[in-house]
Amino acid sequence: MKAAVVSILLFVLTCSHAMERGRDYMRDKICQEFSVLGKEKFRSIAIVLNSRKYCNATFEEVNSIVQEIVALAEKCCAEGADPECYTTESSALSAKSCDPNSPFPKHPGTAACCTEEGLPRKLCLAALKHPPKESFTYLEPSNEEICEAFRKDPKDFKDRFLYSFSSDYSHAPLPLLLTSTTTYLSIVGTCCTHAQPTVCFLKERLERKSLRTLTDLSNKACSRYALFGKEKTRLSYLIAFTQKSVNASFEDASSLAEGASEVLSKCCDSLEEDCIQKEVSKHTAQICEKLSAKDERIDKCCNGSCRKGNGNLPKYLCIYSLPWDKPVDRPEHQGPSQECLCNLDCRQRELNRYIHYFAQIFPRTPEALLVALYEKNLNVVNTCCRAENRTACFKEQKFPAKTFGLISKGNYMCSVYTDYTFLEFKKRLREHYHKMLPSASEDTINGLVEQRATFASTCCHLNAPPSYCGLKVQSEVTYTCTEEDCLTQS
Repeated sequence: MKAAVVSILLFVLTCSHAMERGRDYMRDKICQEFSVLGKEKFRSIAIVLNSRKYCNATFEEVNSIVQEIVALAEKCCAEGADPECYTTESSALSAKSCDPNSPFPKHPGTAACCTEEGLPRKLCLAALKHPPKESFTYLEPSNEEICEAFRKDPKDFKDRFLYSFSSDYSHAPLPLLLTSTTTYLSIVGTCCTHAQPTVCFLKERLERKSLRTLTDLSNKACSRYALFGKEKTRLSYLIAFTQKSVNASFEDASSLAEGASEVLSKCCDSLEEDCIQKEVSKHTAQICEKLSAKDERIDKCCNGSCRKGNGNLPKYLCIYSLPWDKPVDRPEHQGPSQECLCNLDCRQRELNRYIHYFAQIFPRTPEALLVALYEKNLNVVNTCCRAENRTACFKEQKFPAKTFGLISKGNYMCSVYTDYTFLEFKKRLREHYHKMLPSASEDTINGLVEQRATFASTCCHLNAPPSYCGLKVQSEVTYTCTEEDCLTQS
């Protein structure tokens, strides 16, 4: 299966390395796998690949490009096909992509690619990819609905499932995604012909729960990696490990954050069958080694009653699901010297150390706020280190106290959200806004309450969607509440 994935991936993406080896190599490799897999398996993998690539496209758009790809393979791999068939047909396919009325998935970068010609155009189109989704759109139907759709049209059911699942899990490592989709379709095929479908589904899903969970977690992690890049991902994990275990030293939290980002760097785009499983197992062992002695909750995950099953994956799932830790008192952080901040190596370490400090004393602050603090302070440092009078510049910027209040307020809002029921949280918000805005209409109050409640329910927990929460922080973060006051946009 892995060889087939590699070959079809080369085909779909028009890989330049393969083309450099010659058109015959490219055609022969594709045709070999088309012959080995057969039309339907080839087509299924093409659906998965294009649904991942264009994860915000409609089913019809994905299906249209898959039909063209399969037709191209059928035509050019037929016995006696013109040796120029692949080159001619793939060029026609890229030309069709550039047609304003193209039925293929839409992408804002298409127009720029279409100013190119020949191979540069193909490579440009191949590089286009929709950003990952941060919320799932696929809702699994009931067992009865699944079997009804499967019996009515097995092929249409399979195609639509492959599209929906692959779109939602567009950044799960490809081998894991293929295993998950193949396993699910196998379960459906077995249970929808079983004498007791409900019992069958329950049994099969329980047996494969760890696979589904690993697919879900790796998709979230790799999506974050795709959005953030390696450096910002490392910062994200530094915050997460600190907020999960406030007694973790800066050195341990930094080391584990580096390890986590390395796992994603190695495995998110890997075609190795069990890369993510092996690397997560190693990483979990490191977490347990560094933090078990310092954190009772993590120790329970690693060695106690929370650990269920064999291997390190259950331990990792237990650690992953831990909520925010309680805050700790720490001596006031004095901050690094100007000389350190203006030295590249020292700057990075000390800015990270500063974020670690804030995450310890405000462990319920949304990650997006701490990332915003980091970015703001980095901008201040970059500006002032280039200024003629560094001291005056840093003093004018009031680094870093300017954002302290905001972090505190974010921590308070999420603490209230965490410690009370959702209805009680909304009730407190409503009472606060009525006091703060006595002349506001009920519709205005309701709007403010829903706005804050939506932000809290989405962003007031570990592993919150980074892009959504980051945008909210940048545009309207100043609606976080404190015991005495509530920040409003100024």
